[in-house]
Amino acid sequence: MRVSVITSCFNRAETIRDAIESVLCQTYPDIEYIVVDGGSTDGSRDIIESYRNRISKIVFKPDHGMYEGINNGIREATGDVIVLCHSDDQLNDCHTIDRVVQEFYSHPQVDMIYADGLFVNEKGRAVRVWRGKKYRQWRVRCGWLPLHTTCYIRKEVHERFGLYDESYRIAADTKFLMSVLYHHKINAAYLPQMVVKMRMGGSSTSKKTQLLMWKEDVRVFHELGIHPAFLMKPMKMMWKISQFVKGVFYHVVSAK
Repeated sequence: MRVSVITSCFNRAETIRDAIESVLCQTYPDIEYIVVDGGSTDGSRDIIESYRNRISKIVFKPDHGMYEGINNGIREATGDVIVLCHSDDQLNDCHTIDRVVQEFYSHPQVDMIYADGLFVNEKGRAVRVWRGKKYRQWRVRCGWLPLHTTCYIRKEVHERFGLYDESYRIAADTKFLMSVLYHHKINAAYLPQMVVKMRMGGSSTSKKTQLLMWKEDVRVFHELGIHPAFLMKPMKMMWKISQFVKGVFYHVVSAK
């Protein structure tokens, strides 16, 4: 089983090296690593180029946002399974992909495997812990979704249902996951293991973008015919409260 890992980057010189290294250290042998740069001017491109001999494909192509960059990467992908490692993030450890692939072999009928993720601040301290739950469609109807960067998705899902809606700046992943899970009812399975570390302050966690994210989420629910749309967003937010509480205790436990 080949796994295509896609990193979309734009002006992330401070973090892109960590993201790349977290993928290149993986012990699983059949990985296709694709890095897409949308026109960085801060030195990110030079960092990416320094790994050219170890990255399967590098795409330097101007785009109009993160999701166009991701879609460009998916179009290049030849793997059976696709996962995203954003330029601000890192795969949790060097055995992450190996463990996920073993889960696919144990559950050959699933279209997607999702897991747990850790949000950290600039000092690497846990701020929010996303613990997945066993998949239940009623949770999706109530605003719950897997953490996008923990989702390992068979490429045939994109071939059947399309790529990310590039008219969204932040919520295209919400629209895609809501669509394939709720409307198309793909098979999903939960792996109770930490697979990704995400830096707070990215495109979906920055305070500056919270209002836009709220508007785009409501738009998703309207477009997918999931009503009442104006209540779905608060319901989605309610699932996050416990994640910040867990972040506090995660740091305390880790310090012992």
